Amino acid sequence: MIDSSLRRASGSLYGLAYGDALGRPTEFLTVAEIHRRYGPTGPRELVGEPALVTDDTQMALAVAQAVREASVPTPEVVEPLLRRRFLAWAVSPENNRAPGMTCLRACAELARGTRWQEATQAGSKGCGANMRVTPIGLLDVDLTTLAGLAQLQAGLTHGHPTGLAASELTAYAVRLAREGAALADLPELLLERADRQRHTYHGDWLGDLWQRPGVDSAREFIARGWDECRRALQRLVTALGRPDDGGDPCRHTGEGWVAEEALATALYCAIRHADDPVAALARGATTAGDSDSIAALAGAFLGAAVGMAAWPAGWAGRIEYADQLRTLGAAWD
Repeated sequence: MIDSSLRRASGSLYGLAYGDALGRPTEFLTVAEIHRRYGPTGPRELVGEPALVTDDTQMALAVAQAVREASVPTPEVVEPLLRRRFLAWAVSPENNRAPGMTCLRACAELARGTRWQEATQAGSKGCGANMRVTPIGLLDVDLTTLAGLAQLQAGLTHGHPTGLAASELTAYAVRLAREGAALADLPELLLERADRQRHTYHGDWLGDLWQRPGVDSAREFIARGWDECRRALQRLVTALGRPDDGGDPCRHTGEGWVAEEALATALYCAIRHADDPVAALARGATTAGDSDSIAALAGAFLGAAVGMAAWPAGWAGRIEYADQLRTLGAAWD
């Protein structure tokens, strides 16, 4: 039973935005440069009125609005809503936060009316697949529907099987944390999910996405993604089994530019700093990798686990898109 008084849906959505805002100015800096600018603990305060976010939060809000508009959570209903929201984001004047080229190229094809299985960037497993999936993990749907929704929203732009699998695992981690699973237990729970789902291709959601040169079956296609995610999670387990050296987490679990590494490195930050959520965001933002995405996902996991109490009370009114975050959180808390 989810304790609604903790406001875990709000905590997760706001946490994603807070991490995104803290990591936005550090994304393309070295760790040494971040330390010179923010000190040894990294950025721990929101800057600006409002504190600006990146395309990570913008696209998470697009996914959230699409699934909230859906009368029923089916591919026939959700796909056109996602398409519409993604295309609105693509042409928005606020889409000026160094968005990923994979998303832009896919959206350009979607705008031409191309079938999404052909519009998607088939070779991309960038973290854009799962940086925006948090809202799916907050929905009251069965696990099969959660998997389908998570993979569909990823697949519209990122057609690589690892992007699909990592997106499902990210949404599943949010759900588990919101339902009360200990953060430290998430890596093993996700490994179990990866083992169970290794040959599960959601054809009703993905259609013929798997059909490409060199792939003989849908089962073979999706297994490649689960296997890559499993290797990333195993690296995470190994890293967590060693003393924390306090350094760049990317050295242990990857720089986060690709989906499975963004998941693993964000979990590393969340688990290492489960008792200090702001420190987890700062750790994610103090990396040589995709700092905003890592910190955003760490915030989503911790917010789902702890609720709004994870975050400084004054931040809620200072973050960009606060009105949308407030409305969505209230709808799902």
